[in-house]
Order: sequence, then C-alpha cells, then structure tokens
Amino acid sequence: MKALQLFGDRDTRIADVPPPPPPGPGEVQLRMLAVGLNHIDVWGWRGMAFAKRSLPLTVGAEAVGEVVAIGEGVAGWRIGQRAVPYGAQTCGACRACHEGRDNLCENVAGVKGFHLDGFAQELANQQARLCVPVPDGIAVEDAACAAITFSTVEHMLFDNARLEPGETILVQAAGSGIGTVAVRMAKAMGCTVIATAGTDEKCRRVRELGADHVVNYTNDRFESVARKVTRKRGVDVVFEHVGATTWAGSLLSLRMGGRLVTCGSTSGVSAETNLMMIFQRQLRIIGSFGAAMRNVADGLDKMAGGLRPVIDTVAPLEGFAGALARLETRQVFGKIVVTL
Repeated sequence: MKALQLFGDRDTRIADVPPPPPPGPGEVQLRMLAVGLNHIDVWGWRGMAFAKRSLPLTVGAEAVGEVVAIGEGVAGWRIGQRAVPYGAQTCGACRACHEGRDNLCENVAGVKGFHLDGFAQELANQQARLCVPVPDGIAVEDAACAAITFSTVEHMLFDNARLEPGETILVQAAGSGIGTVAVRMAKAMGCTVIATAGTDEKCRRVRELGADHVVNYTNDRFESVARKVTRKRGVDVVFEHVGATTWAGSLLSLRMGGRLVTCGSTSGVSAETNLMMIFQRQLRIIGSFGAAMRNVADGLDKMAGGLRPVIDTVAPLEGFAGALARLETRQVFGKIVVTL
C-alpha cells in the first residue's frame, strides 16, 4: 500500500509499504480518507532535535478514516462508519487516562506522525478506544480538522481559559487553522472578538469570519487597540500561540485577573516576562497542549451543528511537502487538508 513517509529533514516521499495485518483484539482498521496539516507536521518535517523517532516514518497526526475491519472484542463500531483517530498513543491505564485527561497520560508512547507512524497511508490499525465516531452530515475535509484543530481550541477556550459568554477575547494569528476556529467558537457564544493577522488580506477575511475588531500586527500595536476597545480595562482572555513576537503585548492586553492560554511558540520559544505585572495584576498564564478525547467529540458535535473549519486548500498526497512549505511560511488562511 502507499504511505507518505519522512526519510530525513524536508524529505517526504510516497513509498510502498506492507499493509497492516488484520486488526487485533480491541482494534479497528481504518481506510484513511484525509489528513489535516498542523505545525507539528512542519516541526517534524524540518527536523527537531528532541524528537526520538526512527526513520523512515509515516507522517500525519490529524486524520479521518472509514472502518473497514473490526477486531475481536470491539463493540459499538460498524463497517463503513467514519472515525477520527486520536493523535497520541496513550496507555489507557494511568490515572489521567481514567479521568478522561488523555493529553496528560503518564505513559504516552508518542504522537502519531511525529514520534510514531502516523495516518498518511492507505490503511491503519487503531485501538478502538482511541477513535471518535464522526456524526452524519460532516464533510470528510472538515472531519480531518477535528483531532487536533477543533479539539485544541475546545481545550484552550473552555477547559483552560474558561471563556464565558459576553467576555472579550484577543485571538492572536486569527488567520491560522486554530485561530479561525477560535474566532468562530468565541463569536458563536456571544463574545467580543479582537483578532490579529499579519496582512491586510488576512485581516479582511478574519473580519468576514465575524471578528469585531481586527489588527494588522505588522503595522499596528494590537495591545493599544485592545486597551482602547475595552476602555483601558483590558481583555478577559488572550488566545496565544505565536510566542516571542506577541508575548509581551498579549500580557499587556489583559485586564486585572485576566487569563492567557497558550498552546504554541511558532515565533520563538523564549520571551521576556514582566513578573511584577504578573503578580500585581493577578494574571493567569495557562499552558495547553493537545486535548482530551471528549474535546474531539465536542468539536465534531459543533461541526454537526454548523460550525465548520475554514479550509484554505485541499491537496493530493503528492502535494504534502509543498503544503507544509506554505504552512511554514504562513501563506495559508485556515487549514490545509490532504486527501488520500
């Protein structure tokens, strides 16, 4: 069967690999339909020193597939049903797993497509407990954005930041995959959204998504706009994933007791922080990585209710490397999905 594999830094190739065996006890076999691209794919593609893995490695961390075979002891699944596989290989036995905090698994084996073989292949076996059913009526390309994109935003906004209706939120890099979803989710619950983007064209498109105020962060100081919009009070929540270039401004944008939730550092992993401001203004900084299985299900339910991801491009498997290059240089608005 065909699989898209990473052989070295920036070296992906479509390879012929042996198909998986029939699914074992507790497993289902999926015919993979589509893969959503994320920055974790970019990091793995260009080489990360901390990644313990063996090459060649099948890529693809976020995907959707169709059940084609069912292993012994599996209940609740049927042939032909679509499924979103969870992107991490968790143990299912530790305290965090039992409590439904899958992304805090104490014995996680790794992330699919980054540490372990991923989903950019024709067939893949997956433990049934690590699959989430796709509700009827959701397009394949949309479902391919559930396992990481929608679930990450769900976990950030609701589990961690505790965003409430009527609050004001600053969404950084709102033209990104998670940024576009954050704007739509926040607006759907009646929040005031201040959003940033790096070009005038992206600002225009973010405004079309429903953002109330949009700032081109290459030309204007978004923290000044945030203070002005809120009459110097500051925003309740900052949705941060850019990192060093926006960090100080994000903190300055917060109200007394405000919450900053962050899941990324694409512009750099280190940034100076005014510690006096943190404790004097009683700010809360919350790290957020990945999501729980229930966040994937909640995201799919929102899709079924009409809240869909913004799809920039749907590309064939052969266009994977080019799509990653576009993602790396921020030449996208929303998500890139690769079909198999």
